Amino acid sequence: MIPWVQLDSAKTPDGGQELRLKRRGTEFSIMLGTNELMNSRLSGSEEALAKLSCERIAGHSRPTILIGGLGMGFTLRAALTELVNDAGIVVAELVPAVVAWARGPMAEIFDGCLDDPRVTIQETDVGQLIRSRPAAWDAILLDVDNGPEGIVHKSNDALYSVQGLAAARSALKPGGVLAVWSQGPDSGFTRRLKQAGFAVEEVSTRANGKRGARHVIWIATRT
Repeated sequence: MIPWVQLDSAKTPDGGQELRLKRRGTEFSIMLGTNELMNSRLSGSEEALAKLSCERIAGHSRPTILIGGLGMGFTLRAALTELVNDAGIVVAELVPAVVAWARGPMAEIFDGCLDDPRVTIQETDVGQLIRSRPAAWDAILLDVDNGPEGIVHKSNDALYSVQGLAAARSALKPGGVLAVWSQGPDSGFTRRLKQAGFAVEEVSTRANGKRGARHVIWIATRT
């Protein structure tokens, strides 16, 4: 058995927790404490987050997408595959070390996608971008926690409140979608999405294609 080797670590924005990048052979893992946030072998549901969102906005001209959370780039790469050449994608990543890992130890996984002319990386809070740009986005994709709760950064709780969801709705163009990834269902979050004025679809998807744990993606449309 090849042992895990820790490559780097970084404090979360509040300074209270630590993200750790680990490698075992060709496999990467990002840990928060004892919780694994992502693994390079399991990309299916993150890719589905992008695919489902892009399908919903397929008829939009020159679409603009906001992705909250860079992670291992699964959602970003899938979105680039789905979107046309005149699309624009902004990725908001709050932890600078995650961007450095993408360009350094995990560069092979990212396969140059950060240099795609359609992509802009902003080291900032996705909530701040949402609040500052009304009617700007065709789609907002959130994969910044393990679900609709501020795990990596406690202030992310505001993203999933009725007020935060209403702000996301205001940041979308008519017909735009808010897509949120979660490791499991949350009936309270579904209810809050509806309270914020969205038409809501809850999709169950596997962690890795047809295998692995069942994850949930909410597709909330600004009608």
